Amino acid sequence: MNKAELTDVIAKEAKVTKAQAKRAIESFTGNIQKSLKKNKEVRLIGFGTFGVRKRKARKGVNPQTGATIKIAAKKVPFFRPGSELKRTIAGK
Repeated sequence: MNKAELTDVIAKEAKVTKAQAKRAIESFTGNIQKSLKKNKEVRLIGFGTFGVRKRKARKGVNPQTGATIKIAAKKVPFFRPGSELKRTIAGK
């Protein structure tokens, strides 16, 4: 499902316009991004947790030349599914 399809489904189920559903989705994702940028987790009980992990600097290999390169430390987003989501996917 892409963003347009999700917008259509939410608009239909919530009985709102597509424009309102789109704004709600953009607000939801935008606020998650703002929280992650501040290194704050977003916990949706039963659904899951969005957060940020720090990756250490490391050495890598350039596949074209075989030369050793330095890969800088960085922050990466993650999602950890909640128990209800896991049960839903498992079909229980």
